[in-house]
Amino acid sequence: MKRLLMLGGGHAHALALLAFAREHLPGVQAMLVTPFARGLYSGMLPGLVAGRYARADCELPLQALAQRAQVSFCPATAVALDANARTVRLSDGRTASYDVLSIDVGGSAPRQTIAGAREHALFLRPVEHFTTLLDGVFRLASERVLDVVVVGAGAAGVELVLALAQRVGRPGHEGARLCLVAGAEGVLASYPPRARAAALAMLRRARVTVFNERCVEVTAQHVVLANGARLACDAPIMALPVCAPAWLKDSGLALDDEGWLRTTATLQSASHADVFAAGDVVSRAESGLPRSGVYAVRAGPTLALNLRRHLAGGELEPWRSSGRSLNLLALGGGRAVASWGGWAAQGRWAWAWKDRIDRGFIARFAAPM
Repeated sequence: MKRLLMLGGGHAHALALLAFAREHLPGVQAMLVTPFARGLYSGMLPGLVAGRYARADCELPLQALAQRAQVSFCPATAVALDANARTVRLSDGRTASYDVLSIDVGGSAPRQTIAGAREHALFLRPVEHFTTLLDGVFRLASERVLDVVVVGAGAAGVELVLALAQRVGRPGHEGARLCLVAGAEGVLASYPPRARAAALAMLRRARVTVFNERCVEVTAQHVVLANGARLACDAPIMALPVCAPAWLKDSGLALDDEGWLRTTATLQSASHADVFAAGDVVSRAESGLPRSGVYAVRAGPTLALNLRRHLAGGELEPWRSSGRSLNLLALGGGRAVASWGGWAAQGRWAWAWKDRIDRGFIARFAAPM
């Protein structure tokens, strides 16, 4: 009997489990390794933080999906991988062996890049931990006005600070004074000008103070900027770009210069044909998409098909992104901005579109087999 090991509970693996639940893998002993029995769909995080969704509205039932797919569930994480020996050492002390490995884990939060951040800040990743810790911030905001500083002005940071403004800055109840530390490149540096302008306008409307400076230190009471400014801060939140998991470095797998997995058109490792990968862990040069759930959702069905075929000795299906995708960025207040290449437009219609897509994705996992 062949052994399939699935590392991580990302969106591609959730879709693969759904496919395996509909049609079980014959002659395969499969195991899913992820620390969360219920994963959080990252696309709905802004709505969850803003109070538009309940947590249950945004969750992927990973353990239940595994059970339906006849895949054993292991609540752990990987700490070391030896691709040549086909073994993975897990956080619970066990070593798992495999014939075929599939990797769909999120990137790691860069906890060491800013002095003091590890000790004093909340990190956006993993989102399952972050949202639990954020409940404590909301409780404090109901008692007194907090100074909250979000560091990082990519899509995640902008969506988060605007969601926080909607949750704790509603009329007649100022629960927090919000700042966004955007770095020298400013807000949404990689987005089209119209998308950036829409986001900046919404930040002004939400009374979020933006600093186009780099954060160099976090203390118990301040966020320190490169120009020497010290921002009073009760809750520093790091929404920085993620880095590759450290355990990939000595895995023997082919990696790019930043430590992300290099894959082929069939979602296999460029160096080990028995290793597949999708989602955040894959080099962006391979996927052609930003580091987001969009890639994982698109690649999920092909990953499931190729895992099934590889285990059975069949021919694999190539998958390639067009390199461009529709991006829907939540702006708070029931609005979003839609962008495609250099085009962008915003309004309530864009939020309704995003909401429909996100709810539709979650609904896939609630439907009967």
